[in-house]
Formats: sequence, structure tokens, C-alpha cells
Amino acid sequence: MRVDDLFAEALKENLSGSPVVETLVRMQSEGQAQSGLDDRTYVLVRIAALAALDASAESYLVNFAIADEVGVTADDVRGVLIALAPLIGSVRTAAAASHAMRAAGAA
Repeated sequence: MRVDDLFAEALKENLSGSPVVETLVRMQSEGQAQSGLDDRTYVLVRIAALAALDASAESYLVNFAIADEVGVTADDVRGVLIALAPLIGSVRTAAAASHAMRAAGAA
């Protein structure tokens, strides 16, 4: 199963069937194919974006479920946060680490 399909499935499972969910699912449909990235890289880029955007722990939770399926490890996520720290700053990096740990604990 493609990563985009896994994300769409996770969205449908975690959110009620509404027009908003359907829009989000459509937005997911071809992102990976168009990016040309392999599964692991695609998920790591998404996790990096979550950190840069100061996303909630819930956003990490959905992405971590997919990350686990494609072989992304906690060390990989840690490496992404370390690589991003000089770009996004210490406060955002610390927040991202906290959200990621909360999500990992809930998984």
C-alpha cells in the first residue's frame, strides 16, 4: 500500500466522515508519487514539516503510525529534529520533541 493511501486511511479512521475529511483525503492522494521520494524519506519530510509548523501531538500520532509501517525509527525522528534545530530554533525544536514524545506514548 502506498504511503498516501495509508495517510488517507488514517484520516478516515481518526476523523468523522465529513467534507473536510474528504478534502484532506483528496489532498493526500498523489503527493508521494509526485514528490518522487521513497516511503521513508517521504514520511521523514512530513515529520520535519510538523516540527517546523509547531504541529500538535495528534498530528504526530497519525504520522508515527505510518512511520512505523515504513521502518522509520525513533532514532530517525531524533535525527530529523537535530538536523532542523539550527533552522527552526531551540523553542520550536523542544516543542516538537515534546509533541513527538507525547504522540509516541499514546501510540
